[in-house]
Amino acid sequence: MSDRPMIHLDRVTKVYPGSTVPAVEELTMDIAEGEILVLVGPSGCGKSTTLRLINRMIEPSGGHIYFDGEDVTDVNPDILRRRIGYVIQQIGLFPHQTIGENIATVPKMLGWDKKRISSRVDELLDTVGLDPSQYRDRYPKELSGGQAQRVGVARALGADPAVMLMDEPFGAIDPITRDRLQNEFLRLQGELKKTIVFVTHDIDEAIKMGDRIAILGERSVIRQIDTPERILAYPVDEFVDDFIGSGSTLKGLNFERVSDLDLTPYPTMRVGESPQTGLRTLDEARREWILLLDQQERPLRWLRHTDLERGDGDLSERGQHITNQVEPNATLHDTLEEMLRTSSGTCAVVDNRGHFRGVVEINDLTEVIRRLRSEAKQHYDSLEGAPA
Repeated sequence: MSDRPMIHLDRVTKVYPGSTVPAVEELTMDIAEGEILVLVGPSGCGKSTTLRLINRMIEPSGGHIYFDGEDVTDVNPDILRRRIGYVIQQIGLFPHQTIGENIATVPKMLGWDKKRISSRVDELLDTVGLDPSQYRDRYPKELSGGQAQRVGVARALGADPAVMLMDEPFGAIDPITRDRLQNEFLRLQGELKKTIVFVTHDIDEAIKMGDRIAILGERSVIRQIDTPERILAYPVDEFVDDFIGSGSTLKGLNFERVSDLDLTPYPTMRVGESPQTGLRTLDEARREWILLLDQQERPLRWLRHTDLERGDGDLSERGQHITNQVEPNATLHDTLEEMLRTSSGTCAVVDNRGHFRGVVEINDLTEVIRRLRSEAKQHYDSLEGAPA
């Protein structure tokens, strides 16, 4: 991988005829090879205009656009666009063409032979989860919204472009289908490693999809550009903080996993042990709760002093049933949600066989949030102190 960016915008500006206010003003930005950079910001800030400038659907009024080190500001825009996949919200499939013909659009323009085109169409349909034998000869009107969006992605990948531009590609889809398509696209990106510029107005989608996020203000002025983790942990100004909205700190827990923590030791007892043994363990640990495990080390119940002081009997019928447990690959955000389901304020961690491995407590999450904020602040302090 080259050290130079796949896409470099150098003071790119767009002023529409009859206007004195730029729609995009001297935008300078790098997009690294293989990354997803998400452009997000309020309506009218110039996100989609920036995307159209990159593939020269509209011409810049000033500045330069570089692809892999080549200045493409003045090259034939039709040739440039054939090097770029483009996906939009309304998909834009040609209704009179079959699905296969839609996907073959750019390969035909590039003069590929029929055998190569046919093979590529089937390959892409399979890649986006549509059986070629069932969908190749259908027409767009025969597809659901989610299926049509998959075909839109396949068409954008037709000639195997190094760069893809995506303008709110999942915005017109119902929430459940949208989430599935996002997950599927991230899976594909893990295999394909395209360089992607992705526009959305939804900060949650930006956080989920982006390797980096550029939050834009008016005229596409960059207010903050960084990883989702750093932006959530340390918004650089009030504009960014307001745009992210409430709960930004908690959203940062989506990027940390239980496996990253040193699990807290916790008092436990086994089925068959006496309540007196449990009371001694609880007193020594100076805890409010003790965890009852079965003979295979699987969590059963949360027990308190009052549950154990009732004398002998079946402890598996006392206290609170374990409903909140996670495996090490769970995010800390998921862990917090599980934790809030019980008054114990803790969440049991089990391995893939259900064996107890420790607990996560609310203080553990608080420490993670403090660390994220501290690391982000140090990062931005170092940038401010760096020589220009």
